[in-house]
Amino acid sequence: MSTPPRNSRISGFHRMSPRERLDTVAAFAGLDAAAVERLADTGNLDSGLADRLIENVVGTMNIPLGIATNMKVDGEDVLIPMATEESSVVAAVCNAARQCYDTGGFTSSLSGTLMIAQIQAVGVADPHAARLRILDRRDAIKAVCDGCDPILLGLGGGFRDVEVRVLETAGGTMLITHLIVDTRDAMGANAVNTMAEKLAPSIEEWTGGRVYLRILSNLADRRLARAHAVWQLDQIGGAAVRDGMIAAYQFAAADPYRAATHNKGIMNGISAVVLATGNDTRAVEAGAHAYAARNGSYGSLTRFEVTKEGHLSGSIELPMAVGLIGGATKLHPTAQTCLKILGVTSAERLARIIAAVGLAQNFSALKALATTGIQKGHMALHAQNIAMMAGAVGEEIERVAQKLVERGTVRIDVAQAVLGELRGA
Repeated sequence: MSTPPRNSRISGFHRMSPRERLDTVAAFAGLDAAAVERLADTGNLDSGLADRLIENVVGTMNIPLGIATNMKVDGEDVLIPMATEESSVVAAVCNAARQCYDTGGFTSSLSGTLMIAQIQAVGVADPHAARLRILDRRDAIKAVCDGCDPILLGLGGGFRDVEVRVLETAGGTMLITHLIVDTRDAMGANAVNTMAEKLAPSIEEWTGGRVYLRILSNLADRRLARAHAVWQLDQIGGAAVRDGMIAAYQFAAADPYRAATHNKGIMNGISAVVLATGNDTRAVEAGAHAYAARNGSYGSLTRFEVTKEGHLSGSIELPMAVGLIGGATKLHPTAQTCLKILGVTSAERLARIIAAVGLAQNFSALKALATTGIQKGHMALHAQNIAMMAGAVGEEIERVAQKLVERGTVRIDVAQAVLGELRGA
């Protein structure tokens, strides 16, 4: 007898409790009891809260949370919570920070806490004249925007300016209005989206066009986080290491194929802190990569140079739209604990620390590439994962991992063979 086809059209699925949904999914996918109970264990996030954060919840996905040490940012020591599943990320930040700790660590700054909302108007007969009509109504626009969020206004935020662009596209000329809004300690998506939607009918009236999109831009180039550090030659292994690291940076600055991996490494550190604090990793990543391509070609988010004393100078600049209020940042208990560990009381301070982490991550990657190669340190940690995948448990994990590193081959088949030898198979 043939098995009836599975049907993903599940009526009322969204109205079920998390456990009812889980049981339904288990039946659909043929999950065993162990898998079901694993999903039912939501760890340090209450299932009721999880069910309100996103739709159709059946469980949670636990990610290791580590702490990077040795970080000094603007003269203040700070411990860095990092949520990531990738080996060597936390260690890389620790090592980079240790090598510049005695010379002051990292200095940082933030250009501001401004976000941009875009309103797209099409079918405008006289776009250049319409642009001026919008600009002439700045006071009216300010009144509409500030009326949307009196709490934000009371905190010192709110509308700051309006810009209008005439944009030529494959579908014809579009008129794009930018609302520039200070969102203070919020990431600001909900605030600026509300303002754009509220203003849209007025834009149609003033331009004679039709408004379609009204939404924030994740290219938050009015909210740039910057960090800088100097690593002395005696801390990094001499001039040859310095020159190799600068050559690696110059490669990334000139070639988008290298820059993609170069910047991915930066985001290993940045995204781990963004995730740990309950902020939007996708928004920060999108903004960073868009910023890396702002000059027409994709390049490095960092710069490395030689100081007049001959030491290695590194800097980073990228959009950093993070907040302390709203969403998971405010609701997730682990995110709240991570913010407490960081000791931050403003979105500005959080953004500046995250930028320093990104620079530290990049320093360690470039140093590894310029010396022993990226695999040596990474694979030493990855070997433990391979050992567990091969079936090692307890003390076997470290013993198998050590053998893999000694043999210079970190593969699951080799790990299985080593495990068999240890067990006398």
